[in-house]
Amino acid sequence: MNTKSILFVCLGNICRSPMAEAVFQRIVSENGLTSKFEIDSAGMLAYHKGELADSRMRYFAAKRGYHLTHHSRPFASSDFDNFDMIIGMDDQNIDALKAKAMTMEESNKIYRMVDFCVNLHATHVPDPYYGGDQGFENVIDLLEDACAGLFTHLKV
Repeated sequence: MNTKSILFVCLGNICRSPMAEAVFQRIVSENGLTSKFEIDSAGMLAYHKGELADSRMRYFAAKRGYHLTHHSRPFASSDFDNFDMIIGMDDQNIDALKAKAMTMEESNKIYRMVDFCVNLHATHVPDPYYGGDQGFENVIDLLEDACAGLFTHLKV
């Protein structure tokens, strides 16, 4: 299997995309395939550049055994060259990514996270930033399901 590079994208890169990065990294690691994947995350906005994930997301992630160490970074046009798949969390992210895509090849690298869900059905991964505790739990549930589906999709 060739190395596969995957970039998870949300708005600020402090809740959903770093969580998706951690979940997918765990799946890859548990399957002994760490050397076969490059996994990262980014945000459409640079507002939180350099910051760790939101403290609430880190708290709920830790309750499930995830340790979020990623520092927020903005999406860059060069990410289209550096990643095989760019996975957005909601339609706003997808639309913003498509607006940045300069070629059909770049556009074809863009995917919706929830399209990989197996057991849960959702139209998007909601941003938990302005919500309560259950929003963070819901996001992790969706990401665990979608990342498992993504791993299966890649026929690893």
